[in-house]
Amino acid sequence: MAGLIILGIGVLLLLMCFVSVKQGTIAVVTVFGKYSRIMRPGLNFKLPFIQQIYKRISIQNRSVELEFQATTIDQANVNFKAMLLFAVYNQEEETIKNVAFKFMDERSFMQALIRTIEGSIRSFVATKKQAEILSLRTEIVKEVKEQLDHTLEGWGFHLLDLQLNDIAFDEAIMKSMAQVVASNNLRAAAENEGQALLITKTKAAEAEGNAIKIAAEAEKIAAALRGQGVALFREEVAKGMSQAAKEMQGASLDSSFLLFSMWTESIKHFAEAGKGNVIFLDGSGENMQRTMQQMMAMGKGITIQK
Repeated sequence: MAGLIILGIGVLLLLMCFVSVKQGTIAVVTVFGKYSRIMRPGLNFKLPFIQQIYKRISIQNRSVELEFQATTIDQANVNFKAMLLFAVYNQEEETIKNVAFKFMDERSFMQALIRTIEGSIRSFVATKKQAEILSLRTEIVKEVKEQLDHTLEGWGFHLLDLQLNDIAFDEAIMKSMAQVVASNNLRAAAENEGQALLITKTKAAEAEGNAIKIAAEAEKIAAALRGQGVALFREEVAKGMSQAAKEMQGASLDSSFLLFSMWTESIKHFAEAGKGNVIFLDGSGENMQRTMQQMMAMGKGITIQK
């Protein structure tokens, strides 16, 4: 019976010598409270009652969500919502020792990590103006990483990623920013409309000027052509009258007959082409005789006295 008890105790002690460490974790072993060694994933051996597993450390990526407020240089409150992704720096023994013994417990480490990141973002935001913050998302993340990498490395961790999921201002500030954006859009629209109107007016003025110029050139050419036509008409009339006078002279006819014919032709033309206009002519025999005398006198270069 005693032998069975001793055998059972021996088996129990043997079983207590083997420890299983899960994948993704590393176990820190101490001897009477002092660091001894680390155990990696798999089956490990330890001395019962002498060697103790002080802490199991996860080497997997870990995340935490943050919500905090910062103030810009122009006293605007900015609300941040962020997601922090971090992990153990590496699996080397010295790094694992830092992770295991730098902080009293996990709660203390998380508190220090969160407050350090919040402080880094607040110090960066405090140097910027309200209008700049929304466009500096990437710069904020880069600044925080540069400041925290060395500090976290001393703790045995490193920052994998920091995502600023939401950046929002107080309601009053958001309303004022919306009003500024709206007024800027209205001003831009008015400027664009003014530019479009200016272009339209300019093009219309240019077109009108070109039309006036073309019309003037056309009128100039038409006037020149009309002048040439009148000159040719007068020249032909003069030639015709000269020819008619020669023929009448050769026929021993009075030249007043030619003038009488021209007079009647003129009256006929007035009647046909008058288009309703009223032209007063004295058609009496005395007036016709006086007009004939005047035309004959003009042909001879003599002025008839009235």
